[in-house]
Amino acid sequence: MTSTDKIATGKPAASDAAKGRHRSESAKRQARAAGLFIAPNLLAVAAFLVFPLGFSLYLSFHEWDMFGPVRFTGLRNFRELLTADPLFAIALRNTVVYTLGTLIPTISISLVVAAALNRGVRGTGFFRTVMFLPLAISSVVMAVIWRFLFDTNNGLLNTMLGRIGLGPVPWLVEPRWAMVSVCLVSVWKSIPFATVVLLAAMQGVPQDLYEAAKIDGAGAIRRFVSITVPLIRGALSFVLVVSIIDAVQAFDQIYVLTGGHGGPETGTYVFGIMIFQNAFAFGDAGYAAAIAWVIFVVLLVLTLTQLWFARKNSTEQ
Repeated sequence: MTSTDKIATGKPAASDAAKGRHRSESAKRQARAAGLFIAPNLLAVAAFLVFPLGFSLYLSFHEWDMFGPVRFTGLRNFRELLTADPLFAIALRNTVVYTLGTLIPTISISLVVAAALNRGVRGTGFFRTVMFLPLAISSVVMAVIWRFLFDTNNGLLNTMLGRIGLGPVPWLVEPRWAMVSVCLVSVWKSIPFATVVLLAAMQGVPQDLYEAAKIDGAGAIRRFVSITVPLIRGALSFVLVVSIIDAVQAFDQIYVLTGGHGGPETGTYVFGIMIFQNAFAFGDAGYAAAIAWVIFVVLLVLTLTQLWFARKNSTEQ
């Protein structure tokens, strides 16, 4: 049978059609298998992310003490929060101070530490191990240890200050010192993560640029400012956003260090403490959910703004 006869009888066309059906059935089986594999993850996301978000948004328009019936209140929670609650202004001020007091030292110290580790200074391995220890410690355990260190009468810090002739510092007793104390603990906790991210970005900078800058007579600081910082701008933006989100959501370490009432004279009364207090001390889960969603909107705007600036800078370059 010639090729013309095969085409005339339609056998190759039928064979191609059979192969197409077989591939289609195989693709369907693969899709069903993939769906079965990802179904547990989708269920976990729905149960632990989508449902809590939706339920908290639902609660923000209601009044609920977590035991009685849910009562619809409309926008009353948001209106009272933004116009009639004096504690909101205190929490906003303290959260901004805490965020700046954590963010600026974390970024500055992490840049210096990452640059030193990137240059391979002597003792880098030991220094890296010591720097990353906070990542292996629970936040609550860490806060308990620091609470003992900050003790006014018998704490290690005041004992060391006393040996050099300085009086005891009211670390967790006086409002301003209480904020300084929680910022110090947060910086100590945040530096390792920021250092890892920035170090990874620095290791991706081409060495040819540094060598060319050396030939042109640029010093170490000049090379760092003109080459390293611009080329790790994406990592810096990421660390910036993550640090802001972490600072705004801070609760556990502040609660352990200064208590659930916001510290001395509400000196550490941040949004995390405010949400906890309204939900579990005052028994108003709806109002606490409204606070959480206001914070979410603010963080969303900040994140989208950062992404817009990052995209704009990348297109300009």
